[in-house]
This record gives sequence, structure tokens and C-alpha cells, in this order.
Amino acid sequence: MARVLIVGAGLTGSLCAALLRKEAPRPVHLAVWDEAGDSGGRMSTARSPYNPQSTVDLGAQYITCTSHYAKHHQSFYDDLLALGILKPLTAPIEGMVMKEGDCNFMAPQGISSIIKHYLKESGADVCFRHCVTQINLRNDKWEVSKETGPPEQFDIVVLTMPVPQILQLQGDIANLISECQRRQLESVSYSSRYALGLFYEAGTKIDVPWAGQYITSNPCIRFISIDNKKRNIESSEIGPSLVVHTTVPFGVTHLDHHTEDAEELIFQQLEAILPGLPRPVATRCQKWRYSQRKCMTGSCKTAISGSEKMPESTILWSIHVEGRPETHSHGMKPLGNKTAFSASNGYV
Repeated sequence: MARVLIVGAGLTGSLCAALLRKEAPRPVHLAVWDEAGDSGGRMSTARSPYNPQSTVDLGAQYITCTSHYAKHHQSFYDDLLALGILKPLTAPIEGMVMKEGDCNFMAPQGISSIIKHYLKESGADVCFRHCVTQINLRNDKWEVSKETGPPEQFDIVVLTMPVPQILQLQGDIANLISECQRRQLESVSYSSRYALGLFYEAGTKIDVPWAGQYITSNPCIRFISIDNKKRNIESSEIGPSLVVHTTVPFGVTHLDHHTEDAEELIFQQLEAILPGLPRPVATRCQKWRYSQRKCMTGSCKTAISGSEKMPESTILWSIHVEGRPETHSHGMKPLGNKTAFSASNGYV
């Protein structure tokens, strides 16, 4: 039985695992590794240490089904809606730009519930705190080393982490990327920002007429969401939760600062926007070094796609192109549109 490792437990990795389990022509052993302590990647959900029912989405805020994705990938949305993992986003989001044919959805149990669903469907062995450092070819197998513990061998490795992290990997993988492929990978750039989640005691009132708001006049804050209100959750037993996403300039300026220092600056700006906001009982500040892909040149696409035949030992990497994950490999054609569906961050 072939052993397949998927590095990254975000949307791309979890969906890839589920589709491999469903469509692989023969049984495979699937493993998913992630350097974080939980699944989600840039679709992560944080929980209050005092009440796990109080949550905030620290990454993507909602899912957007465009007319293009509805045409090609409607089954993904239908399945998630039927299971109650997604529901229509009906709460008011001030400043949201809606294009004709777009539909927006929210996740009642948090945006990471989508990833957890696909990981469960895959039946993969999921391991956290596994930070991959190098990949070498040993006797027609890929030997994958991590920061702690012995290396393990796999027949196929799928890399779904941000491109700069792929380029930092040591070992034989560096020699497998052609000059053209490396130029294309190096042309990928990302925006950076912070997300700050705030959790409040039950009974706390945050009196605003919206569930989310895009901010255009603040140098620090780009988006605010009353997360429980976004999900239509009103309960006397669960305190409200609020999440703030910063602007890219703020994220870039404070990228190498201590998270605690950035958190205090964000809270000061939030108080200026929402005067009288009470102090939360708990916070969670997330630094997104690789928030959203900004650009990638397409001059080497044919070279990256590779041949039609998968070799016995294959290594793949994932690049987000125009909002959807496309998986390409060294010596393999792309897996195609079946691996894609559209996720939307709550800011532009």
C-alpha cells in the first residue's frame, strides 16, 4: 500500500486528503502533518479558555461561492450545506462588496469545522507539532525529516504550506526544482497582517447594528466582526466574541515585533473605533506572516505541470492561483479542478 504524506492541515491539505481517499484507484495510507497545534491553517478558529463554545475565526471569515465556482464546484457547497457545516451568511456586514451571482456562507461551528470535516472524511493519520525540515530520496522513497523525532518514509509527498516555506526545505527536494520552476515559486509573494480575537463574559453587550464591518479610515484595523453575531448565535450562557483583522501596512510594519506589543496597539485602535468597549476576559493574537497570496507570474506553468505519468516516488507542491488550490508536481500533471473550491477572507 502506497504511503502518502500531506504537509499542511489547512483547506488545501484537508481537501486533498479527502479527495485522495475518495478517488485514489487503489488503497493508500494517508498521513497529514502540520507544524501547528491544531488543524485549520489560514482557516483557523480559536476558542475561549473559559468557554469552548465562545469562538472566533482568526483567518477566513466566510466562504464565497462565485458564479464561476458554482458552475464548476457546486457539489462541494451542496455537501457542506446539507451537513450544516455551512449556512447562508445573513447577518449584516457593512462595506462588503457583492458581485452579481455571489453567495456568502458562514460556518456555525467556526470556519475550521470545514477542515475538520475533510480530515475526518479522509481517515488520515493527523499529526500536529510536526515541522518538516528536509526531504531526501532514499531507495525510491521520500525520507521526510522533522524538527523532532526520527525521519519517516513515504511514496508520495504533497506540500501545501506557503511557498516560502517550501523553498526553505533542505535535502534532495532543492535539486528537483528546475530553474524555471524555482523562478515561478520565488515570484509568489504574500501579504502579512495580524488577527486579534477577544472573548467576553456572558451577559456583556456590544451594541453595534452590524455583525461585521470593513474599516477604510484606520491605519491599523481593516475588518471587525462580532463573531457570535455573524453566526446568529445569541445566548445568555455564551459571552460575545469579537475578531479584528489589521491592515497589511500595519502587519508588515510590525511583522517582527512581539505579538504582545502588536496586540496592545490593535486594542488601542479598536477602542478609538468602538469607544467604551469593555476589557475582554481573554484574547488570542495571531500573526499571519503569510496571509494572502499577492502575485505569481505564469510564464513557467507548462514546465511546472510536468509529464502525464506519475513516477513511483512523487513529490508535489501546492500553489494558490486565483483563489483556488491547484496542485502541481515534479513529474506529474496537475490533479485538476476537482481539488478546488473557493474560500474567502473577510477583507480585501
